[in-house]
Amino acid sequence: MEWLLEHLDRLLLYVFGAGALVSALLMLVLRQPMRVALALISAMVFLGGIYGLLGVHFIAAFQVLIYVGAIMVFMVYVIMMLDPRDPSCAERFSVLVLPAVVAFVLLVGVLGYVVWAGAPALAGGAYGSVYELRQFAASFLKEYWLHFELTSVLLVVAVVAAVAVIQVHRGRHD
Repeated sequence: MEWLLEHLDRLLLYVFGAGALVSALLMLVLRQPMRVALALISAMVFLGGIYGLLGVHFIAAFQVLIYVGAIMVFMVYVIMMLDPRDPSCAERFSVLVLPAVVAFVLLVGVLGYVVWAGAPALAGGAYGSVYELRQFAASFLKEYWLHFELTSVLLVVAVVAAVAVIQVHRGRHD
């Protein structure tokens, strides 16, 4: 029991990492859009757990509340409006599979090189210091508020565009 308490953080990190990896792989192989969305939700929850283990509880809460709670509601809403009889939903893979595999191999190669050669040292200043909520809120409200608002507008436009495409597509088949 004592060993478990000493290594609980590492064990949870492995569990959350494996869960996120399995969820990401499920997103690639599942065919039904709703199941893919559920796999994405589980991956985001596991990433929130990893953020919590890293000590950035505010970001972990944002990950779960905003991404899972808000953005995924939009995605699930749009998925529920899809027509499962549409032939594009029945296709197994996209024409972009080959470029994605090439990009994945390049990414694994670069990550392998960084691990093999050793990662460069982090820039001084923020390393080892605690990033407080006040600092985050101040920088967010001063520097990044426009980016946040533009992202929210972009998400609303994406949902409206998806609804319009679905309505036009349904009109052609009726």
